[in-house]
Amino acid sequence: MNQARDVWNTKVARCVSAWLLVSVLAACGGSPPPPQPGETRGFAPDLRGSRVMLLPTQLVMGIAGDPDAELQFVLTDRGREVEWIFAEEVDEILARSPAIQARTTGLPVGVFLQAEVERVGDPLYGELRRMASLMEATAILLPVMASFEANTEIEDSTPRVRFTMALIEPRTGRVMWFTIEEGEDFPPGDPRGLASAAEAVSRAMFWYIPG
Repeated sequence: MNQARDVWNTKVARCVSAWLLVSVLAACGGSPPPPQPGETRGFAPDLRGSRVMLLPTQLVMGIAGDPDAELQFVLTDRGREVEWIFAEEVDEILARSPAIQARTTGLPVGVFLQAEVERVGDPLYGELRRMASLMEATAILLPVMASFEANTEIEDSTPRVRFTMALIEPRTGRVMWFTIEEGEDFPPGDPRGLASAAEAVSRAMFWYIPG
């Protein structure tokens, strides 16, 4: 009996050790990195008829011009059947609702630049959920970053404007769509660089609209 119990205990110990080893290796491996320019994770759904909150660009790095104005222009032009909610409206209502702890700028979005994010957690999730509930939004388009980046595909090429974007389902925090889109090669400070990057975001998001 003692021998059988010892064998059983040994098997249990081995199983536990194996499980712990797998857990440690998974933790050390971390999450997959975010996609590279031109890559997309998730799926941009058909948003026609949806109420979509467009937040300001949270991180702006080396951009000449107004990335928020460019995004708003191209997205509303192509996504005419979307009921857009802009940050100005959200800020105005938040100012009248001081008990609601939420903001449209300065959000903790660094996690999107470190690893693949399938579902946002607190504190970001809480702020997004509260804003969406207040505005009755069914989706949130979060421009994580607009940056001026070197084009590594072509030697000695001009850097490009790059948008890092996330489309979030606010009720669950699920990231429906995450993408990094780049514009065309233009000299630094040329407004066409920013405009072309915003247009790339619009085409990728509204893939189902021709033109």
